[in-house]
Amino acid sequence: MRSDLMKNEILYRCLETKHYLCTIIQNKMGINKLKVVLTEEAQAFLDAQPFKAQQKIYYNIFKVEEGVMKVDIFKKLENTEIWEFRTLYNGICYRLFSFWDTEEETLVIATHGIVKKTQKTQLKEITKAEEIRKEYFNNKNK
Repeated sequence: MRSDLMKNEILYRCLETKHYLCTIIQNKMGINKLKVVLTEEAQAFLDAQPFKAQQKIYYNIFKVEEGVMKVDIFKKLENTEIWEFRTLYNGICYRLFSFWDTEEETLVIATHGIVKKTQKTQLKEITKAEEIRKEYFNNKNK
């Protein structure tokens, strides 16, 4: 019973923070926590997934926000500034592409997501994330 309560509590915290304000939160030790912001496209991707898959994806995002930086859930793609949230649920690989806001060390923006069907990440998805990143910084610096 207690583990179910904890799972629900974690899910609630993840779903509760679905739409973020870009602020930095400090934990009890004074260490800055990460903040993950979802673009509309990333949010639409998540909303379109089965509920249990959404739970797992949000849980992995929550773990990264808490400072868990394992490559099996959050990995930098080679030769790019793009990172991916990696979730495996029920034999299906979900990917949320993202990048760091270089001016705010604790802010990560998730651009869009895919259900991965091949071993290698498609170049068009990486290019799309890079374009969104470029647009983000162009708009931010205006």
